[in-house]
Amino acid sequence: MPRTLDGQITMEKTPSYFVTKEAPSRVCTMNCQTKLIVVVRDPVTRAVSDYTQTLSKNPGLPSFQSLALKNSTTGLIDTTWSAVRIGLYAKHLENWLQHFPLSHFLFVSGERLVSDPAGEMGRVQDFLGLKRVVSDKHFYFNQTKGFPCLKKPEGSSRPRCLGKSKGRPHPQIPSEVLQRLRDFYRPFNHRFYQMSGQDFGWE
Repeated sequence: MPRTLDGQITMEKTPSYFVTKEAPSRVCTMNCQTKLIVVVRDPVTRAVSDYTQTLSKNPGLPSFQSLALKNSTTGLIDTTWSAVRIGLYAKHLENWLQHFPLSHFLFVSGERLVSDPAGEMGRVQDFLGLKRVVSDKHFYFNQTKGFPCLKKPEGSSRPRCLGKSKGRPHPQIPSEVLQRLRDFYRPFNHRFYQMSGQDFGWE
């Protein structure tokens, strides 16, 4: 990480940190005072989105249900598939809490980041001890993508929107497969709500 002067904040983002077993101890070795922001979303939607992204790069991928289920008759979920495993937030958080106190974490709702980006960004600014600068006036909703985008910054010719890999339409997944996943995740979600002190309302 670059040197940070007083009055500066250095940020870095890597989606895999939260789910990588060795990451908490490595981050703590660097600086145990690090503040950690984790964006989470409904793990079922997250798994389908993960699959959609992989499918775009590898069109020959087997069906979502054949990857998510160990056995279609028993309906057992395959937790070795990364798209499923990543959504076990309580398990990942347990690993991090061995190195960092809960007060060092901010859990940002992926759903609210879409429905109320300024509100969630307000929480981020408060958590980092920053003056609230980013507000509603900085966002507009992009109908094509289905996501909020940042309005055109001064000196820039166009607005900032999420890249091509975001906002893709998801493939149709059989409703019974999605229900099995919801049932599977429910206890993990409730555990995560207890651990984080936040109910994300995923059902």
